[in-house]
Amino acid sequence: MKPIITFLLILSFISCNQTSKDSTHSKTDPSYNPEAQLEKLGIQLPEVSLPVANYVRAVKTGNLLFLSGSGPKKEDGNYITGKVGSDLSIEQGYEAARITGINHLATLKAELGDLRRVKRIVKVLGMVNSSPEFTEQPKVINGFSDLMVEVFGERGKHARSAVGMASLPIGIAVEIELIIEFE
Repeated sequence: MKPIITFLLILSFISCNQTSKDSTHSKTDPSYNPEAQLEKLGIQLPEVSLPVANYVRAVKTGNLLFLSGSGPKKEDGNYITGKVGSDLSIEQGYEAARITGINHLATLKAELGDLRRVKRIVKVLGMVNSSPEFTEQPKVINGFSDLMVEVFGERGKHARSAVGMASLPIGIAVEIELIIEFE
């Protein structure tokens, strides 16, 4: 009987220790402040627009938040459009992906209230409106990924797919969706 109780006590101690390590994640870490990072980068988050069809911008389940695909909507309300590889350069595609990232950050802020609640960017699907011969989609979606790391640090590193598409809605250059873990 005693060895079982000792084993359970040790197991309980290990479990509590692990929980306390995880719970000191973002809210209690004074150096983790994505909104301050945005300010340092000179990025102002835009207003979140309503969905353009029959869907919602985000769905929460448990501690995961799934964000719908979004595109490179600029401050003036227009989108960056065209095919990367024929109409747009890799650099222009990179900028379109970065703008899409800023739009997703605005959605995250609207959904969570505080970007410090982002525990981890988990998964990103980056779709690039590409000419048939274009094969540098990862370089384009780096515009999004680089921004997430700039804003969230290590928590911004994520699993990712970067794929080419024959076309995207209204001819946008990129569409990106993501999954995040939050607290």
